[in-house]
Amino acid sequence: MAGYGIFTFKRYFSVYFYAISSPDLNLKRQQDMIRTTVICFAILFISCQSFAQAKKDYPIQAIPFTNVKVTDNFWRPRLEINRTVTIPASFEQCKATGRIKNFEMAAAREGKFCTVYPFDDTDIYKTIEGASYSLKVHPDPKLEAYIDTLITLIKSAQEPDGYLYTARTIDPMNVGRMVGSERWVKEREHSHELYNAGHLYEAAYAHYLATGKKSLLNIALDNANLIESVFGPAKRHVAPGHQVIEMGLVKLYRITGEEKYLNLAKYFLDERGRVKYDSMSKDVFRNGMYWQDHKPVTTQTEAVGHAVRAVYMYSGMADVAALTGDKDYVNAIDKIWENAVNKKLYVTGGIGAAGDGERFGNDYELPNATAYCETCASIGNVYWNHRMFLLHGDSKYIDVLEKSLYNSLLSGIGMDGKTFFYTNTLQIKDHFRHPDIETKRSTWFPCSCCPTNVTRILPSVPGYAYAQRGDDVYVNLFISGSADMKTSKGTSLTIKQESNYPWDGNIRISLEPQRTSRLKLLVRVPGWAAQKALPGDLYHFKPADAVAIQPKVNGKPVEIKMDKGYLVIDREWRKGDYVELSLPMDIQKVYGNDLLAENVGKVALQRGPLMYCAEAVDNSGKVSTLVLPAGGKLSVESRPDLLGGVVVLKGEATVPTIAQDGTSISTQVRSFTAIPYYAWAHRGEGEMTVWFPEKIKAIDIISR
Repeated sequence: MAGYGIFTFKRYFSVYFYAISSPDLNLKRQQDMIRTTVICFAILFISCQSFAQAKKDYPIQAIPFTNVKVTDNFWRPRLEINRTVTIPASFEQCKATGRIKNFEMAAAREGKFCTVYPFDDTDIYKTIEGASYSLKVHPDPKLEAYIDTLITLIKSAQEPDGYLYTARTIDPMNVGRMVGSERWVKEREHSHELYNAGHLYEAAYAHYLATGKKSLLNIALDNANLIESVFGPAKRHVAPGHQVIEMGLVKLYRITGEEKYLNLAKYFLDERGRVKYDSMSKDVFRNGMYWQDHKPVTTQTEAVGHAVRAVYMYSGMADVAALTGDKDYVNAIDKIWENAVNKKLYVTGGIGAAGDGERFGNDYELPNATAYCETCASIGNVYWNHRMFLLHGDSKYIDVLEKSLYNSLLSGIGMDGKTFFYTNTLQIKDHFRHPDIETKRSTWFPCSCCPTNVTRILPSVPGYAYAQRGDDVYVNLFISGSADMKTSKGTSLTIKQESNYPWDGNIRISLEPQRTSRLKLLVRVPGWAAQKALPGDLYHFKPADAVAIQPKVNGKPVEIKMDKGYLVIDREWRKGDYVELSLPMDIQKVYGNDLLAENVGKVALQRGPLMYCAEAVDNSGKVSTLVLPAGGKLSVESRPDLLGGVVVLKGEATVPTIAQDGTSISTQVRSFTAIPYYAWAHRGEGEMTVWFPEKIKAIDIISR
């Protein structure tokens, strides 16, 4: 665009010069040429202004996952299982459960919608998105051909004007209670028509990126053009009932450059807070908080309502803010982030405390045994925190991202790649089993948003490892492999990482610039390595002397310079230069803020980015009575034979013991084992806990 503008400018400048100076032209002809040239200048100026506006974006740009090659022993197997097991299993479940049949019936315009929820269309879209990302790094003609057949089916199910929603198209006269008698009349509630569209757009973006084909993209654009013609200022007004279309529209804008998609994303966000709910009601459905519709987005300051909808909305706000320069959006999500991290975040990185509404609870309302922590919410938390980093360049956002990624998110998918948790609790007790909380993973759910969401997040994980701002290069996650990028002067640069993270804190980062280049390398020092359990004061480690981290360049110590949690090394880099970093992998005892009433007097265990839990199978069949005395010693043990290869924590615990006659209680010391939280529930059902009391303060006697 810029090159085209310069060429046009030169061309019309020469015309203008000729018009005012040539003696061969009469006055009228000169005036006509000057008028034409002035008009062209005006058009060019407007075009350049539009181009300048389009140039707005995140100040920091992520290095795409397609530029990152993973050789890591922790992540590579998981990415491969997602490609070879999870994605095929997801497609198979979409077929077996009738999701594909819904599209077949919509194409035929006859039948009866055969699944439970009108948003079941999105399970196909999300799986296509994940499969497309996988195709980009692992070409697979058979998989690509299968996706093509699904796209052909999706196109057949689309109505002539672009509307695509199988729950209505199959039989418009019998649509079910969630849909409504006309298009979009229940969108503010539960029809999810715009939610379906958002996931379609994200799938289309991924498919186009992976294959260069416009088949799915054209379907998405036809749908988006319809929606843009219906909704907007002086048109139909609605705030989407379930956010995600905002992020999807931004991706269409990035592909096409059409500002109407960006404007529509902002419009949907700005429509929130315009309906009069019962603001005095404590019912989140009646006061609008469930949908984050209780206030305009720019005046919201707390994380409230359905947790997945919330973090999708905050992610969409970050996208729109970056592309439009809207500072009010940034101020709002900054405040919401502070509230979420300081008052509503589980120690595992999970969000969403309450099962009724899959929502955030009140401040400091973080129960363990009924912790909902939906897997989709953890995925959304990763999306949001990555965007916050791209806006601000602060490592605290990656600290939260990493905690969610390695703990609450990974807990949501079994190591077999085809079993899943919808909820991710922090405690299972034999004498208390809440009906909403799962104790074992399932292959699928009536609402299967989480399994299909996993298929699309995992291939993109390498894209969170690196970022760039000009010649500032960020290393955010420690994943062995390599990443390719270019400096501001166009010099090719490859960064290589070697580590055994998260089991070991020894990191080696090698730089291979095409030619000697001055670069600023910013290596994240995780908060946990600097004696901070998480940003804010919701959790803290037991006070201890901080371990000094001494980086080395080419084997020699360098001066430590820190900026927003990053170790900064600014120098001329030559091919073969390397940085060595050793992060302390001590076992840390984590304590909660005193306002977390349920965790007062309790301790959680962390090593590196991983939270640990105790399972019954390792601890004599019961963990709810384990007491970890404050002065107890803990050690680490590498277990390559266990749970795909893990490091476990070992120690001693005090355990109350009931006499055989049931009339007295004593205590005894037993060995204690804890495993990484993400690995629980792979060896049968039983008790599990993340938080442990340090003292016995009372005993509850159960006589039956």
